[in-house]
Amino acid sequence: MAPTIAVIAAGAMGAGVAKRLAAFGVTVKTNLDGRSFASRRRAQDAGMQDIPFHQLGSCDFMLSILPPSDAFALAEKYIKECGSATSIYVDCNAVSPETALKIGGLFRGTSIKFVDAGIIGGPPKGEYNPTFYASGDDHDALRSFEGLSEVGLKISALRDEGAGIGSASALKMSYAGITKGTTALFTTMILGDDTSAQTSPCSLTPTRKSSPATAEALLNELHASQPAFLKRITNVIPPMVPKAQRWVFEMQEIASFVSGEEGQTYNGVAKLYERIARSEKGDGRDIENLAQFVSKAKAKDE
Repeated sequence: MAPTIAVIAAGAMGAGVAKRLAAFGVTVKTNLDGRSFASRRRAQDAGMQDIPFHQLGSCDFMLSILPPSDAFALAEKYIKECGSATSIYVDCNAVSPETALKIGGLFRGTSIKFVDAGIIGGPPKGEYNPTFYASGDDHDALRSFEGLSEVGLKISALRDEGAGIGSASALKMSYAGITKGTTALFTTMILGDDTSAQTSPCSLTPTRKSSPATAEALLNELHASQPAFLKRITNVIPPMVPKAQRWVFEMQEIASFVSGEEGQTYNGVAKLYERIARSEKGDGRDIENLAQFVSKAKAKDE
């Protein structure tokens, strides 16, 4: 008999996971209180059933898939309204091991079991499935979560000596630090030190103290000596822009995970993504500069 699974929230990832589960005959429930029309539409398309929040505790599993800044608050709300449940709560968010331990600690002394998970990859689509890396102190709960591999999810449990709550989150932090960190490096050097509005928004210079020829030379050199970098720039920068605001807290979590002076790198990355988010909502100058650089980069491969 297929389990009943609650998924919060109906964002792109949550709805994608729900749709994959529903295709395998799973009943997927959610709560849409206060959610936007777009979220409601995604939930409907994914086959998710909207029920009152306190009834989510009747589901066998609760998958928390939402912006990481909301992860702790959701767990607190779940315990407050579903505290007598016997479900398995799976935090699937991009949080640091320290935050994962704090969230897991909320469930001590309750009947609810906790699993730490990190999703690597985009929303399920077609034959593609992201991987849920999972770890936990309760081995029975971890095995039960692994069982969802039979209903459409791709799950890899971490069971080496010392693995537990925080291990999966550490993996997610490391992976995101590399992938989103390199995206930030590319973005930083394309935008350079454009801190004033005195130059043309159509300028493509990687540093506004230089001439437009600098950007062209950079593109030519990357094409000649680092074509893989140029290809990655065209692949990762466009989809980054609409996600920049959501990545801010994640970068701050990575900064906490790395700790020390080295961790400050990711506080800088968080500020960069804040800048991109502001540009998208504001004058759009940074967005336009990035778009033009990417367009020129794509032309090099044609």
